[in-house]
Amino acid sequence: MNVILPRYAGAIADSVVTDDVGVDVSAGEPAVAAAPAINEAATKTDGIGCHAGGAELKAAAAAAGKSEVLDRYAADYPKGPHDQPQSMCPAFGSLRVGLRMRRTATILSGSACCVYGLTFTSHFYGARRTVGYVPFNSETLVTGKLFEDIREAVFKLADPALYDTIIITNLCVPTASGVPLDLLPDEINGVRIIGIDVPGFGVPTHAEAKDVLAAAMLEYARKEVEQGPVQAPRGGRSEKPTVTLVGEMFPADPVGIGMMLEPMGLAAGPVVPTREWRELYAALDCSVVAAIHPFYTASFRQFDLARRKIVGSAPVGHDGTEAWLEAIGSACNVPRDKIDAAKNRFLPAIKAALAEKPVNARINISGYEGSELLIARLLIESGAQVPYVGSACPRTQWSDPDREWLEAKGTRVQYRASLEMDLAAMEEFKPDLAIGTTPVVQKAKQIAIPSLYFTNLISARPLFGVAGAGSLAQVVNAALANQGRFDDMKDFFGDIGDGFSAGVWEDTPKDNPAFREKYRKQIEAQAKKRKSEEMI
Repeated sequence: MNVILPRYAGAIADSVVTDDVGVDVSAGEPAVAAAPAINEAATKTDGIGCHAGGAELKAAAAAAGKSEVLDRYAADYPKGPHDQPQSMCPAFGSLRVGLRMRRTATILSGSACCVYGLTFTSHFYGARRTVGYVPFNSETLVTGKLFEDIREAVFKLADPALYDTIIITNLCVPTASGVPLDLLPDEINGVRIIGIDVPGFGVPTHAEAKDVLAAAMLEYARKEVEQGPVQAPRGGRSEKPTVTLVGEMFPADPVGIGMMLEPMGLAAGPVVPTREWRELYAALDCSVVAAIHPFYTASFRQFDLARRKIVGSAPVGHDGTEAWLEAIGSACNVPRDKIDAAKNRFLPAIKAALAEKPVNARINISGYEGSELLIARLLIESGAQVPYVGSACPRTQWSDPDREWLEAKGTRVQYRASLEMDLAAMEEFKPDLAIGTTPVVQKAKQIAIPSLYFTNLISARPLFGVAGAGSLAQVVNAALANQGRFDDMKDFFGDIGDGFSAGVWEDTPKDNPAFREKYRKQIEAQAKKRKSEEMI
């Protein structure tokens, strides 16, 4: 079979040959197409590079034909007043989703330093999976040869004996240069091909990048379902109506949620992002979608197109579980007696578990996982005061039930929280414990406040139902018990290593306020000079 692949248009189209390239895939491994003619004039510049700022990269991407993608991201993932929260490279989120899936190959297209950092971090978190990489230089980038290299790599990798899907991700520079992954074939030899753009200047957080890939796969799977029969889940279709759970969670939580659904005649469906392709079909084949993590905007759009109802919040704590069971039961037209039966079975047990392991402390919470509001609800029902919750994720309608409940308890909820906002809240409320990101935890310990890293110590625990009711108390109370140790260390070391005495010294450091004052005046003079030059 001879497949004719279309060429692409855009800002770099003039530098690429325009003849159709025929690739013979009948023999299993396609012939490699001849390299396109090189436009020597184009190679005299570097094109857009990593060193460019976000605004320049975004402008270049729009000029290169990526306006539609960027506009969609801007609508789905609105940034905050401070542009966007400080977070790791967003592509880490989509990369992890792909690396967790069976029979799925992952390819990155981006600057070598970015790819190195992403693969290192993914393997640090236990990926144990090869990450493909298509390198480029100034010549291949500006002439369009990079797209040809990506296409060649995809054809070589598309072995149906090994893979169901190949995922190709454009990082910042290829996105800014307009590399058109959407012009790759939809499938090769029966292997699905999915190309996504995950630029740091377009996707605010790595949590939302998970949604970018999950939504792309759901869209592909939805269209497959519309065309005819598809694979059933490994364990077969559920005999009961199912509830699809959206958002990564502790492995025991879907099991616990399934137990709470059982009295209503329902079952827990797949968790999105899924662990293999066929689970996407089962996720779409549900009675209702539970927006456990509320920021999966693009994924929810696919469920809307599949005509599936979506319910916000989660079965967290007593009040959250009661409201969630009611909402799920109503969405699935469950009879009143069955909804009440589920409540009567689990709510007393949850209340008892909360009372058995109380938390008596003032706690600030901040993070970028999307479950920060759920954690706050659980701690408040455990007896804690939570004056502040900061999330790097945006506000959506699916988090409104949690926000409204927390605000009624006196909690300030800050979406798109920056590090500066989280630190200011810590200074304002002076909590007994800070739960947050790495820099928040670092700052808290510097000022002798016990702290816990949100991702590794809080997210890695069951949160829902009876199992979640007392799961946080042990680690939280253990951290609170360390206050005495912090006080002892603070008393012993005093101000050593703080302010002017920070760093490593051969002699005893001495304060020099006169030098600081002189330096301050120099900075002010330079600022005035720059401002006057701007006015000319």
